[in-house]
Amino acid sequence: MIQTATPRQRARGAHASRSRRRSQLTAYLYLLPALMIIIGVIYFGVLYNAWVSTLDWNGIDPDPDQIGLANYLKIGRDPIFWASLSHIGIFGAITVSVQMVLGLGLALVFSGPIVGRGIYKALVFIPVVLAPAAISTAFRQFLRPDGQVNDVLAAVGLGWLQQAWIADPNVALYALAGVNIFQWTGFSFILYQAALSQIEQSHLEAAQLDGAGTWQTIRHVVIPQLGPTHLTLLLTGVIGSLKTFDIVFLITGGGPGRSTEFLTTYIYKQSIMQFHVGYGAALSIVMLLLALLLTLVQTTIYKLDRED
Repeated sequence: MIQTATPRQRARGAHASRSRRRSQLTAYLYLLPALMIIIGVIYFGVLYNAWVSTLDWNGIDPDPDQIGLANYLKIGRDPIFWASLSHIGIFGAITVSVQMVLGLGLALVFSGPIVGRGIYKALVFIPVVLAPAAISTAFRQFLRPDGQVNDVLAAVGLGWLQQAWIADPNVALYALAGVNIFQWTGFSFILYQAALSQIEQSHLEAAQLDGAGTWQTIRHVVIPQLGPTHLTLLLTGVIGSLKTFDIVFLITGGGPGRSTEFLTTYIYKQSIMQFHVGYGAALSIVMLLLALLLTLVQTTIYKLDRED
């Protein structure tokens, strides 16, 4: 027997349907400010920048010349662009690897019973929250030929290691890498500390029962289980190296002799200092594409690792 809804049941169903629609509308209204910012600032900014990259424009002239893809063709022939990419590659390889090793080492050390462990953790993490301008200003003084780094080396009998750290083209890039390692090792440490706390103690106990020593346990049990953290730090570190600007600009300004020129500092100089806004916009679009490509590659690796 087929039962039909009563008028009261139909009215109740219509009211419930209207309530759901109102709830959905309310949710969208809460999201609207964020959507406006994302679409109006980020995506519109990217599209506008892409349009500017097809212009020969100084940023002031009201009638810029449309030159199509000429700026992108110029990038391919620009030796400074390729040099800046090589600097980013060297910088990223050094900083990401050293930060991961130091962060993991500190996390393993501080996971044990150490008196004052909380204080030590805070001291390691403090550089992460310091303003880059403050860190850059301090290290610009420390790394001068007559700065504190050379004074300390001389005081401990290592005067032969003294360098013109940020004035020597052969050393300046590595000095900047050291500053970045100082600033961001605490971030790696915190992530590894959190990941270590999630490892099942039963795995560690099983390794000890099998006769594994401390190093064997770390190598064969701990490190493999930190795979997602390794990949997260690798992804954020590589993208961070590509976007590095503050410490480079404030400490060396891309010098000496463009030996520390990064893509970000080169974009700034082209767009702001030399008024080549169209070319600077093309460089920024290339940097965006590189960041997206690196993100795609590393997220693909992350997915493959999760599937294994």
